[in-house]
Amino acid sequence: MDDVAFGGNPGQWPLPPAATPRQLWLRAVAAGGQGRYNSALADLDRLHRLEAHGPLASLALSTRASFLRQLGWHDRARSLDGRALLVADGAATPAADALIGLAADALGVGRAAASARALQRAEDPVTASSWPRLPVRFAWVSAELAMVCGDGASAVGHAERAVQLAATLGSVRHTVKSRVILAAALCGLGDVDRSRREADDALRQAGASGLIPLRWAAACLLADLPGGEGGGDHSRPEVAAIRDDAAQTVTRRGGVWRSR
Repeated sequence: MDDVAFGGNPGQWPLPPAATPRQLWLRAVAAGGQGRYNSALADLDRLHRLEAHGPLASLALSTRASFLRQLGWHDRARSLDGRALLVADGAATPAADALIGLAADALGVGRAAASARALQRAEDPVTASSWPRLPVRFAWVSAELAMVCGDGASAVGHAERAVQLAATLGSVRHTVKSRVILAAALCGLGDVDRSRREADDALRQAGASGLIPLRWAAACLLADLPGGEGGGDHSRPEVAAIRDDAAQTVTRRGGVWRSR
């Protein structure tokens, strides 16, 4: 289950049954990465009935919040990340996860200063935690904050660090998301050609790995890049069709998109 949630086999389906609360959480993470929100939320509901307080309960709340952000509901995610921080019982890993989530939530509603404060609060628990995915997530949101603040060079630096850190994890999902964020940062810096290459590689890898929400994100980026091209393997209309198909797949699997 760890390999599907955080490793090299993120597209496996169906998933094996869960025998423990931690396995329920891993199933939810894995299913969410594939855009299977109905399945993921059902497992998180089961987990909540077993553990409503403590580090695992906190991680489960942060996972719910991440699903909402993927679908555009940053305002709703904020309350879940706040609860995650409260029930973490001071444990570094879930506290850091919740604070990074709060930083991302704030960015989604245009509160850059609040995002920066949450990231600053996350620094110590990220350092104290032994969980290697946290520095990757910290780099993601740092890059996004820099983009919002108009600091393109810093955004690219944070995103490149995320790509490097993700490579050491062996997590396909973290690698693909890092490349999507790097593509966005490069676009903001004006390096459209390199942005297109990164986004195209992310699109290809997300599709091959069954990571439908990330396939949608990469296609959205490619469809919006300046110039007449789409990606290296697809025309702009083909990229738009991939984007729309990914969005429809997410809807069929229980995701509810926020109207934009």
